[in-house]
Amino acid sequence: MKKNLMGYLGLLGFLGLLGLVTGNEGFYGFFGFFGFLSSMWGRGSDERVDRNVNRACRNSFVFSTLASVFFIVYITILRAIENLLLAFSVLVAGSMVIFVASFIYYNERGD
Repeated sequence: MKKNLMGYLGLLGFLGLLGLVTGNEGFYGFFGFFGFLSSMWGRGSDERVDRNVNRACRNSFVFSTLASVFFIVYITILRAIENLLLAFSVLVAGSMVIFVASFIYYNERGD
């Protein structure tokens, strides 16, 4: 079995530290990439992994759609445009965390 290459995306999580150094909240979304490190020790690459990736992408898409609607309505009604960067960071990090958590769940469940 080959090593799961998706785990190397977790190294991009260190870009989130730029948000702490520069004070720019837009970089906080990169912390979501740390979740991919756990998939580095997954079980190879076959059609089951491809099916699990598709399922995890579905869950991430549903989250990003619902969260986008919530943040757009929130920012529009309250005219809180200063929260746009934070909302974008939550969207990016949340989508990645949902994807990784779903992928690990489907991978461990084994069907």
